[in-house]
Order: sequence, then C-alpha cells, then structure tokens
Amino acid sequence: MGAGASNLAVEEASSGLGDMPELCAAEVLLRLGAPDICRLAGLNHAFRSAGAADFVWEAKLPENYRYLMGFVDGGEEKGGDQGQKSAVGKKEVYARLAKAVRFDDGKREFWLEKSTGMICMALSSKALVITGIDDRRYWAHMPTTESRFHSVAYLQQIWWFEVVGEIDFRFPAGTYSLYFRLRLGKLVSKHSGRRVSSGADKKDSIHGWDRKPVRFQLSTSDGQNAVSQRYLDDEPGSWALYHAGDFVASEHGRPLRLKFSMAQIDCTHTKGGLCVDSVLVYPKRCSMKCGFRTEKVVVGAYK
Repeated sequence: MGAGASNLAVEEASSGLGDMPELCAAEVLLRLGAPDICRLAGLNHAFRSAGAADFVWEAKLPENYRYLMGFVDGGEEKGGDQGQKSAVGKKEVYARLAKAVRFDDGKREFWLEKSTGMICMALSSKALVITGIDDRRYWAHMPTTESRFHSVAYLQQIWWFEVVGEIDFRFPAGTYSLYFRLRLGKLVSKHSGRRVSSGADKKDSIHGWDRKPVRFQLSTSDGQNAVSQRYLDDEPGSWALYHAGDFVASEHGRPLRLKFSMAQIDCTHTKGGLCVDSVLVYPKRCSMKCGFRTEKVVVGAYK
C-alpha cells in the first residue's frame, strides 16, 4: 500500500509542463500576445515547437498582412496581395512587420503594434505639403536626433500657416487616432555632450500662437470627418502630440484615403517659433503604449 502510494507520487512529480502536448501548448499561445509567446517559447520543447507554428503566428497577423508585406518585398510603393507568397514562415512575417517598414523614399513608415496587431504609421515633415516650405525666409529643415526621421521643419515666421497631408492605405480593421507632433521653440544644438541654446531658442522667437487657435481637420474617403481647434500654448522646448481626430478602418480591407491639415491663416499677424516633426497614426486603444510615452497628448475643442 505504502509502496503504491510512493510510486504514484513519483509519477505525479515527474509529469508537468514538459509532458504537455504541443497542440495544448499552441492553444495556450493563441490566447497570448506576441511578447508572451516569445517568452514562453523558452519554457520547454512543447512551447518552443508551438511557438514556431505558422497557425499560431498567422492568428497574430492582421488579415491584410500580404498587402503589408508588399512594402517589404522589393519596397513596393503600393503594397499588394502578391507581396508575400514566398516560403517565409508566419513568425518571420510577423518579425518583419514589427520593425519599421519605410516607403515613399523614406518619408513614411509603418510598423505592426504588438499589443493590438494593428498598424502604426509615421509621416515625416518632408511628406507633408507646407505653405512656404521652400522659402528660407519662412522655413528651414533642421537635422536632429529628436526625430525618428532625423529632420524637422522649423517655422521662423509666416503670415499664412498651413500644413496638409494625405494617406492612401489599407489599414487593418479598427479605430485609429491621428496626431501632429509639434514643439514650440527652436531646437538646441549640442556641444561637448551639453545642451546649449543656439541663441535663437528664446521665448520671444515664439509668437502669434496666442492670438488665434490652430484648426485641425481630418476627413476620409468614406465620409468620416473631424474638426477641432487648439491654441499652441504648451511649454516651449517639449514635444507634444496634437490630436487631429479619429477614424475607423472597415473590415472589408478597402484602401482608405485620409486628408488632414492644421492651419492658422489669420493674416493680421505673423506666427513663428514652431517645429513640425511628423504626423503619427496610432490604434486608438493603444494610446501611448505605441511609442512616445513621455510626450503630452493635446486634444482640442471639437466643433
């Protein structure tokens, strides 16, 4: 009797996660996000094998991943469903899309957001139509490490301020938010590891933004619209994300054209001292987990 109980205890002790069938491990992984799948893959053979299975990773990919891979394979400008028909495994597809994929001559990029399986996108200032950008009296392109594109547009002074952009893209289904990444004040230069004012980075170079609010607009090809306005009165020297509006990408996978702008076109006064870095698109439920966690999000008054 005692020996039988002892043998049973030994059998129970010897059985554990290592004896879990691979399909059971896969069922567990299907309920987890990509970072947790990678962590559990190091637990034992069952999770390691399941963590490499195509059907596990395909469940984490957006439905239009073949279209998205079209931008990776050969850098095609418009993607396409033919973009991923090679023997690349779905885990590798996920890994490629999770890294920034640049297109439009490096002026735009997108990446797969790991916690939602949706897409984030960034457009540099050079991908935007900016009134007066080619006139050095008004604007200057400034190199900087504070931008993911290593360059920002700095407004010195202008009467008619307007920045316009477009995106034509097949976003995975879901709700997204669009932001302008802005900074009051000229960028500072760096010398000997110390941040030193360039001399022009004074508050008196920032002017005109307290006279009238900036108007933000967003519209889509399927009839969605958002309009808001906000004074640019945040702390000089800090980057902020100004919310232009939200839009919904349908489940049908059709291309969606976005048009967006920010403008302050009251010509009774000049405005200046503003850095325009980029336009960002994040999944709405992702909030600030997608990237710039330390930056302030500014929401204007909707009309």
